[in-house]
Amino acid sequence: MITELTDTTTGDVSAKLVRLRSEVGSMALGRVLTLVVVIDGTGASEAIEDAIAASRQHPCRIIVVIAHDRRGTNRLDAQIRLGGDAGASEVVVLRLHGALANHGPSVVVPLLLADCPIVAWWPGEAPDDVAASSIGAMAGRRITDAAQHRDPRRILKKRAASYQRGDTNLAWTRVTRWRGLLAATLDQAPFEQVTGAAVSGAPDSPSSDLLAAWLAHRLKLPVRRVATPPGSGIGAARLERKSGMIDLVRPGDEVATLSQPGHPDRRVSLPRPTRAECLANELRRLDPDDTYEDALLHGLAKVSRSKLSLEEAIDKGIAPDPAASRRLANRLRRSAAARQAAAMIEAPDAPEAADTEQVHAATARRLQGEPTTREQPAAPSATEPSVTEGSAAAKEAGAARRSRAATTSSKTSGGSS
Repeated sequence: MITELTDTTTGDVSAKLVRLRSEVGSMALGRVLTLVVVIDGTGASEAIEDAIAASRQHPCRIIVVIAHDRRGTNRLDAQIRLGGDAGASEVVVLRLHGALANHGPSVVVPLLLADCPIVAWWPGEAPDDVAASSIGAMAGRRITDAAQHRDPRRILKKRAASYQRGDTNLAWTRVTRWRGLLAATLDQAPFEQVTGAAVSGAPDSPSSDLLAAWLAHRLKLPVRRVATPPGSGIGAARLERKSGMIDLVRPGDEVATLSQPGHPDRRVSLPRPTRAECLANELRRLDPDDTYEDALLHGLAKVSRSKLSLEEAIDKGIAPDPAASRRLANRLRRSAAARQAAAMIEAPDAPEAADTEQVHAATARRLQGEPTTREQPAAPSATEPSVTEGSAAAKEAGAARRSRAATTSSKTSGGSS
């Protein structure tokens, strides 16, 4: 349900919300926070859809503040979305015109949920000091995205200079899986000290800078930053230890390879998260992110940018080779497909006559992973007469076997019907 209100006031918007809630039902109850989205007209539709997708995990009231032409007539246009058009939330879109565009907080405050945390999100470019901005000052959690700025490296330095507890960045959220995989490799034997580290990533990838900053702070050593082609995102991370290199390389957008001494090479799923996924992850916690604070304030200064090209860094052993990682991923994929195909081969049928010892032996071979071969018919047991002892005994044994087979077939037919 979408309701448009043209040239309205915040009082009319709030009253309309109450009326719609009474008409639709109690769907607007149980909100856990208020998400204030601050954006200009560019990309507003995509930001609203991402906020709605994130609200399916965190039901909230979404207030979207869009500043339009500041030189026009003062006017407030609103849109209310409920039901299927709002996911697990209720969405209020406020379009501010004229001088009203400079007074966003006065429009937002009457629509805030009582006794609920306030989270502010800037999907596009954000102020240099978000905590000191008018809307950022009322929020306990402030989410920005350095990747949306023209110069991500410069904006990270500004974020560090103006950092306040509660600030976070979606560029930091995008390295969560990388951090988890690298930390897991260091939790396995051999437990050796890391003597060097390098991160390969695009020059316009602030996530690569923050990953390198996190490694520099946690490992307490300088980290080299190797440049890859623009737009490629995070390419690889290498940790040097006495026993050898730990390489986590993502040559594409979905699958990475993990190589470490003493362990088999592995393919790991490492897709690029969507903006809605990153936003939902950030809304899981409303307390300050101390790890992000340490990486931004203390680790970023320890990152040194290599002047070598990617090919030169590969030749000198500073960074892993993405092409070799792609070949390794293809080989591992083919090997996994062959193992899966072999596992799907059906085992041969059990022989009609098998004693207990044969069954136990076949089971033991299957448990040990040995290939199963078709068993030969079992020799007559001591309790059954041999067919060579006389024609009467042979006829009697054959009749008994045919009787057992007929009984088994009859039971099987009855159970399947």
